[in-house]
Amino acid sequence: MKKTNPVAWFEIYVNDMDRAAKFYETVLQTTLEDLPMPGEMEQDLQMKAFPMNEGVEGASGALVKTQGFSAGIGGSLIYFSSNDCAVEEGRIEAAGGKVEQSKMSIGQYGFIVLAVDTEGNMFGIHSNQ
Repeated sequence: MKKTNPVAWFEIYVNDMDRAAKFYETVLQTTLEDLPMPGEMEQDLQMKAFPMNEGVEGASGALVKTQGFSAGIGGSLIYFSSNDCAVEEGRIEAAGGKVEQSKMSIGQYGFIVLAVDTEGNMFGIHSNQ
């Protein structure tokens, strides 16, 4: 049986879209793109998407600012892939975030870093080295 990535999409709720986008772009060295919303949804929902590459395994998602959903610890925990999570860890505090758990081994499964973004959301970074 072929194993596939079961994650199709993720959303990270934010209170300040510009601040959150700058944080993730700095830490992950990527560019987020506005996701246009149809019609009347445009005034109540703002989204910036992480890169989406057709034919590449893995999930994508977006930062989301909307009524009724607040940022903060206690929701889902998203792990971003990395070649060496210590590299991204070194960018977190300079980008306005906080390292909760420095790079640590998770045995045969590699290494992780746990951090909190500028919106109070906890996220992880995973690498095999």
